[in-house]
Amino acid sequence: MRGRNKGPGDRGSRPARARLAALVTALAVAAGAPLAAQAETGERGAASLPDRSPPPEQIVVSAPGGDVDRDDALTLDRAAIARAGRPDLLGALSRDIAGITLQDVQGNPWQPTLAYRGYLASPLQGEAQGLAVYLDGGRFNQPFGDTVGFDLLPDAAIAKVTLLDSSPVFGFNALGGALVIETATGRSDPGFAMTLSGGNYGRREASVSAGGAGDRFSWFLAGQNRREDGWRDHSPSQLANLFADLGLDAPGVGGLHAKLLLAESDLTGNGAAPVELLAARRSAVYTWPDRSRSRYARASLHPTLVLGRHSRIEATLYGQIVRLRGLNGDTAEIDPCLEDSSELCAEDLNDEEALLPGIGISAAKIRPARAPIYGVLNRAALRTRSGGVLVQLIDQRPLLAGTNRLAVGMSRDAGTTRFSTAVEVGLIGEDRQVTGTGLDVAPGGPIGPVALSADNGAWGLFLSDTLPLLPGLAVELGLRWNSGTIRLEDHLGDDLDGSHRYRRLNPGIEFDWKVGRALTLRAGYAETNRMPTPAELSCADEEAPCSLANFFVADPHLEQVVARSLEAGAAVSASLGGWTVDGLLSLYRTVNQNDIQHVASRVPGRSWFTNIGRTRRQGLDASLKLARDGWRIAASYAFADATSLSALTLSSPQNPGADPVTGTIPVRRGDRLPGIPRHSATLSVDFTASTFGLGGDLVARSSQVLRGDAANLVPPVPGYLIANLRAHVALSRGLALTGEVQNLFDRRYATFGTFGEIDKVPLPEAPDATSSRFAGPGAPRRWTVGLAATF
Repeated sequence: MRGRNKGPGDRGSRPARARLAALVTALAVAAGAPLAAQAETGERGAASLPDRSPPPEQIVVSAPGGDVDRDDALTLDRAAIARAGRPDLLGALSRDIAGITLQDVQGNPWQPTLAYRGYLASPLQGEAQGLAVYLDGGRFNQPFGDTVGFDLLPDAAIAKVTLLDSSPVFGFNALGGALVIETATGRSDPGFAMTLSGGNYGRREASVSAGGAGDRFSWFLAGQNRREDGWRDHSPSQLANLFADLGLDAPGVGGLHAKLLLAESDLTGNGAAPVELLAARRSAVYTWPDRSRSRYARASLHPTLVLGRHSRIEATLYGQIVRLRGLNGDTAEIDPCLEDSSELCAEDLNDEEALLPGIGISAAKIRPARAPIYGVLNRAALRTRSGGVLVQLIDQRPLLAGTNRLAVGMSRDAGTTRFSTAVEVGLIGEDRQVTGTGLDVAPGGPIGPVALSADNGAWGLFLSDTLPLLPGLAVELGLRWNSGTIRLEDHLGDDLDGSHRYRRLNPGIEFDWKVGRALTLRAGYAETNRMPTPAELSCADEEAPCSLANFFVADPHLEQVVARSLEAGAAVSASLGGWTVDGLLSLYRTVNQNDIQHVASRVPGRSWFTNIGRTRRQGLDASLKLARDGWRIAASYAFADATSLSALTLSSPQNPGADPVTGTIPVRRGDRLPGIPRHSATLSVDFTASTFGLGGDLVARSSQVLRGDAANLVPPVPGYLIANLRAHVALSRGLALTGEVQNLFDRRYATFGTFGEIDKVPLPEAPDATSSRFAGPGAPRRWTVGLAATF
């Protein structure tokens, strides 16, 4: 990984992680008694469950606004998430929704950056987070950087995932829409499911879930343990999740659910590498180690109170703790000082050498066998305590030409983060491992440690109303007031001290017209906004750029990003010739004002964030699903035209097309934004019989502009087409053998590209390498076999 494209982390709690992983595995083994279940992998059909009388009404809030704008939403249920034989949310998202692209920026299969319509949901600090993510009604974007850690989510416990269009009701970060994740309960998903699987590159996985419900009480438990050696060098990873839900549902009165989520991970993310190095050996990494360790705990309460025949109050109260520690080996512009070779220096902003304080090295301290190549070991630690509350009144009653659905509510989210880094001078070996020298850089130099506290707070007041104007014609109204504050406190000085406040009233409106039984049309407009993150605010000064791995330097102000979206579309649902047909078409156009972009500095290895004016994302999403007699066919296509609407000059010194003197590139109106494929398509075909099932996918993505090439000066990252296969065979009632092959034809491809320096780092696999192009390689052919049991 390079710089900011790494999660913080260093020394985690190995005994605690081992206990959590062992508990998940023990739960899976202990629950794996003789099973009687359906043969179909990953799906629980009605035939596999005992007959039940209609259960009490169960209501658990999923997001602000209740069912706002769900008519054109993209939804993955529990069966879709486990279609390949084991619970896999990320695989399902990329397989079933063409508009979603997973980028291996982090270089780890469980920590991708999710791109949708040109907006991101990412675990990386400093990425422009443009999707609001909710978990059971509570905000899941972490407060320090609005990041989204997919490794923290328990795939085995997810009941449904819904991707919704942009709406002001969803609050901050909903520029491109909202991802709403709902976990299972014993009433929604009773029964038992277990999977055990293994594959090449040392991949092992165990997952188990069990739930049940009585007249009023319900319970649900799930656990997952995953690990692999990794297909790239020095890339082992492991993670474990536990989830529990206890519920009480009383008809006509209300209910209460309590949920607990625990997660622990130890992930390697070696990130992008020079393209010539990858061409010589696909599994090679640039510099290492690059590890991040996390511990996560989240508890939540979900009360519901029925006020009468038409009204109820829903609420979510949550609290969470995130601990991240990272150890990242990086290159650095460090050399012996010209005036005193017993000291070390690095370049300052005037291209002159500046002393690294606190080093004072001598020949006795560092005696490599050859001329030293210096690097750094960045150790980072982050601890966040956060929580929030969402309360809303839902009222549904007859009005005018139908049923009026009103949601009025408020939300409060707040968090406190303590972030610190330490920088140790290292030596880069022939294998590109960065080895520490025991010499830590003191504060006051061009690079150095950081100790910072950040307090985030956000208030929201919202209203959503679906008003039936005429038979078949309804209008959806949305309004939300957002108020957010960010306060930074520097514990090593005062450079990072600062306080920022952002407020905005966002409106939205959409008309829905049911033309007939099979066709619905819609058209709407929405405004949304996002605050800059502490990472962006603390590195927003061109004259004080920050290290990619240590981005806290100064605290100038950045403007909030405001998005204005127009959308129109159609939905079709019909039955033709025995086939069930469902289709969805969406056309959208979103313009961002004061968009924020990460810009490379003229000083090697430094960068900064800045408002870049106006950008536009427009295009269409289309999907079609067919089902009949065990057949399931799904096809989807997305076109995304993401361009700059402002002419400006940006720094990108490693770009081969940059001005050789200033290191800048001229961005023109109409230039494509980096990292966004224009064309995306997926085709999925499955056939399921009583004793076996067979399916496969084709996933295609077109080329994308390299990060750092907003002026479109160099050839883009090539597109790719990969094929996947999956199958299952019933061994007995409720027990199935499963198998999956990803990237069947072993295609060599990249999910994103950027630029970097290779001048000093040894590349014995590619000794003649000169290109500054770096790529995030996609995984080679991977196979998995396993056992799945349900009853």
